[in-house]
Amino acid sequence: VDATQKLKTLASVGEAKGELGDTRVRVILNKQKKTLTVQDHGIGMTAEEVDKYINQIAFSGAEEFVNKYKDNAAAIIGHFGLGFYSAYMVADLVEIETKSYKDEPAVKWSCDGGTEYTMADGDKAEVGTKITLFLNEDVLEFCNQYKAREVIKKYCSFMPTEIYLSKANAPEEYETIERADKLDTDIVVEEIHEDAKMEEKEKK
Repeated sequence: VDATQKLKTLASVGEAKGELGDTRVRVILNKQKKTLTVQDHGIGMTAEEVDKYINQIAFSGAEEFVNKYKDNAAAIIGHFGLGFYSAYMVADLVEIETKSYKDEPAVKWSCDGGTEYTMADGDKAEVGTKITLFLNEDVLEFCNQYKAREVIKKYCSFMPTEIYLSKANAPEEYETIERADKLDTDIVVEEIHEDAKMEEKEKK
């Protein structure tokens, strides 16, 4: 959520170019692989930023950002550099794939919670960050869609960014809405015109 709010802030002051696109945060469950993935289309990170904000946990990316853009960043939540490492309360391994809005190479980072980690160029093409938690055997309940939905609703319902929960390999869900009800974050896969609607009714 913070990554998305940061990108919106930078776009509002002209530092981030291009369309924001789909700003929803996606939580993807994969029961077979025992993973929980959180994916955004936010600000992303460069290799230097991953090293600073992930490897050197004494720093807080959110705190530095708020200080720099304090007049426009009221919705930033995180202020504690240690927050990311709470992932290891439930995960045996954490992988990060990220690409910065600054148009620098993508980064892939991996760590099992010890003092060693791997960090290299990644192949992520879209701006944003994808964090995959490989859950330990004691917390596989979080791979359950109903349990995950309960937790997200309880702790994230107040967030300023939409959070979308899905199961890996599940078919995409679609709905038909009126043009006037379309949101900027909606993805249009097909437009149905009135003539087509009338033809369909006549066939019936």
